[in-house]
Amino acid sequence: MNEFNPIYLDHNATTPLDPRVLQAMMPYLLADHGNASSLHRFGQRARQAIDTARQQVAALIGAQPDEVFFVSGGTEADNWALREGVAAAAAQRGTTGAPMHLVTSAIEHAAVLQTVERLRGRGVAVTFVGVDGAGRVDPEAVAAALTPETTLVSVMLANNDVGTLQPVAAIAALARQVGAWVHTDAVQAVGKIECDVRALGVDLLALSAHKLGGPKGVGALFVRRGLRLPSLVEGGGQERGRRGGTENVAGIVGLGQAAELARAEGSERARRTLALRERLELGLLARIPRLTINGREAARLPTTVNLACAGVDGLDLLLNLDLAGIAASTGAACSSGRVAPSHVLRAMGRDAATAAEALRLSLGATNTEAEIDRTIEVLAEAVEGLRAQAQPA
Repeated sequence: MNEFNPIYLDHNATTPLDPRVLQAMMPYLLADHGNASSLHRFGQRARQAIDTARQQVAALIGAQPDEVFFVSGGTEADNWALREGVAAAAAQRGTTGAPMHLVTSAIEHAAVLQTVERLRGRGVAVTFVGVDGAGRVDPEAVAAALTPETTLVSVMLANNDVGTLQPVAAIAALARQVGAWVHTDAVQAVGKIECDVRALGVDLLALSAHKLGGPKGVGALFVRRGLRLPSLVEGGGQERGRRGGTENVAGIVGLGQAAELARAEGSERARRTLALRERLELGLLARIPRLTINGREAARLPTTVNLACAGVDGLDLLLNLDLAGIAASTGAACSSGRVAPSHVLRAMGRDAATAAEALRLSLGATNTEAEIDRTIEVLAEAVEGLRAQAQPA
């Protein structure tokens, strides 16, 4: 492969925009450009388009349309759920003014972890629950962390670095016993595995369009009917008074179309992507000695391979792949500019040196068997070359 025929294996960072999604968006970028709050025909077309998208997103996650609120993306959805949810849960159960306690995991996305730190600075008590060597949260560890003051529990559905799936339904059942609300960051999961808010038992769920073939800059927060979650963004009363600001109509339409496609094609996409992931992992294990696939013993997203080649820095491998026209990552795109090893791998018990060896390959609907085979060849050659360079003269 060369620069004119690249291989994209960084779908966990962002997915390519599905051409069918772009086609659905185009009228609202050009002819149907009205403000959805306007009463004229342009505005009413925009309003109808948003209503349709809300129904499409709700259908994908097993929600009611009035439980879906459009936001700018997964980060805003997580911020809204946590910043407002921890106090709103206390207010709804009549314990306003009492100490508030939040439980989360050590492997959450930065959108959750940094928001939690902000809440802790404001006096909210926080308990971080660890994970095992495969990156799994133990529901019993969550149960042990719960107290009568716990108002919110936040555990992601699928990890962005290693792909490990978390037992959110079991955690939600435990949290409900103490009256706590449950939030899950499902940004990496929605559109890749089945996500049903009723089966999960969650109160709040965050998702993002650009992780499932939609546009960047738009997402949604599921808020279970009956919850009184205050607005995070004040303004003109949009989103039924819960999220102010003129709606991104074209983006919302794109999210709706991506959700519709994921609902129709998700099972086949997952089956095909899983087959590619297995081909990639088995090929790499056969070709590269001292290779570890992080989290392989756990249930994972079909998209994600997080690997470590002993004695080879992950950043060096990433640069070699890029020179060969293969896009990958050393971790979450939000933090890939940092030198620090993945906090997820550290939480899984890897030391700093081992965590620095990590490379993440994340697959999607556009990948092919030929691309997987080419990646195996390039990676095997790169590891051999880097290890040879590291040998003393």
